[in-house]
Amino acid sequence: MTEPTPGPRPRAALAMSPDVASAVLDPESRAALDALCHLAPAVLEDFTTPAARAVLADTELLVTGWGCPPLDDDLLRAAPRLRAVVHTAGSVRGHVTDACWDRGVEVSSAAAANAVPVAEYTLAMILLTGKRVLESAREYRATRTRADWLHTPRTVGNHRRTVGVLSASLIGRRVIDLLRPHDVDVLLHDPYVDEAEAARLGVRGVGLAELFRLGDTVSVHTPLLPETRGLVSRDLIGSMKPGAVLINTARGAVLDQDALTDAALAGRIRAVLDVTDPEVLPHDHPLWDCEHVLITPHLAGSQGNEWRRLAETAVSEVARWASGEGFLHPVRRERLAFLA
Repeated sequence: MTEPTPGPRPRAALAMSPDVASAVLDPESRAALDALCHLAPAVLEDFTTPAARAVLADTELLVTGWGCPPLDDDLLRAAPRLRAVVHTAGSVRGHVTDACWDRGVEVSSAAAANAVPVAEYTLAMILLTGKRVLESAREYRATRTRADWLHTPRTVGNHRRTVGVLSASLIGRRVIDLLRPHDVDVLLHDPYVDEAEAARLGVRGVGLAELFRLGDTVSVHTPLLPETRGLVSRDLIGSMKPGAVLINTARGAVLDQDALTDAALAGRIRAVLDVTDPEVLPHDHPLWDCEHVLITPHLAGSQGNEWRRLAETAVSEVARWASGEGFLHPVRRERLAFLA
């Protein structure tokens, strides 16, 4: 690959849903991109139109986002000068194809930026569920009477609570970082993290079965791959401590959802689910009304003012690439199988 050199601004285009472009890239961010590149005015969400083909013919850089079509052989034929992709979200699995890697297209992702709010959500849920805030608030609203706090069960609270983290992904590592100031014991299961690296992270590496057996809370951060589909099995869920909490901000299909439903309905465990399988459960699914489960609408990732972090990361990566520095957050082909 030939690195960009100082001189004429490279030609760039946005490839994503127009609604996504409006949400994630505010006018200030677009102006910053346009100062670095000749940014095509149109947002490309269909690469097959004559107008899109005219833009792609000269495009050297694509700034992509949610809703970007696959960057396949057909796209690369239409964009013979394409050298780099900067993604304004996390995973590039949905649009970066083998054809891109084969050509040597450089790829960057804002996954590290998107990991921040997911980890923050996870930390909040670990602490809130450890304190049983949701249950207490529900009971308080119903009774309008304060319970005798001196009879609080010793299972309530976060002092020396054991938190299990499944996967040392970008988000998993960020969760570990955020847990450091808190008085909790952190376990990690990740088959690619050895004992020395676990020690550097300040956690104890354990097997998968041990993680679920010992964890007062287990937080799932593993990517959805063929080998991780259903990884959190009925046996693992069944081995969790009574009253333990299972948090999932990864993908719904990583869990055996039927097993989780059975355990939660029986009152054996509690769960916080920001993702389900399917993404919106059927209206009559029993998890909706289960008092031991909190379901949120896939909101842990970047939303609202957090989109600015994604935009700032993308602008910074474009600036580095255009100046020849190389990406700070590159996505490597050989690492793709380990990324969410």
